Amino acid sequence: MTDTVNPGGDTLNPPLFNYATLAITGEVDRIRRGVQPAAWARAGSMLLKAPAVFTVGTGRSGLALQMAAMRLMHLGLSVHVVGEVTAPAIGPDDVLIAASGSGTTKRVVQAAETARKQGANVVSLTTAPDSPLAAVSTEVLVIPAADKQDFDGKASDQYAGSLFEQSVLLLTDALFHALWRSSGTQATELWRLHANLE
Repeated sequence: MTDTVNPGGDTLNPPLFNYATLAITGEVDRIRRGVQPAAWARAGSMLLKAPAVFTVGTGRSGLALQMAAMRLMHLGLSVHVVGEVTAPAIGPDDVLIAASGSGTTKRVVQAAETARKQGANVVSLTTAPDSPLAAVSTEVLVIPAADKQDFDGKASDQYAGSLFEQSVLLLTDALFHALWRSSGTQATELWRLHANLE
């Protein structure tokens, strides 16, 4: 990569951009190979049985889960984003999908603890299977990515938690795709639930 780097330059050369795309897609593919499909399948079955599904995350992880919430809504599930003014109380047998790379994000862990106290299930997405979030989860979906403070680049060449956040989006999209295909529902039926006040 040394021939593509231009430290302090005011232009970006095409080889460096090409290198970046290959680095990112390669890392995402490594994550795909490292996840446990059986755990994701169990989580998917849990979502289908839940009276309501909630998502919680902060920053880019939270944004990725908002996209997942939209797709689950298209499947006809009752889905809510924690913190939105229309989100109701969580209750027994509901599912909270919680994302935190470190598994220590205070807001996310507190939401998971509250959900369990109310009799709900918690599906966590994290890099840390021994974290406080994992400890209160019904199902832990381990994403073998770098956390935000992996500054030495051993787990990922990307900045901060980018690989984890990308993986949250792509893996929840894959979960949606699998649930959709297994349902036999036509795309036109899902489109009926697409927002029409935009």
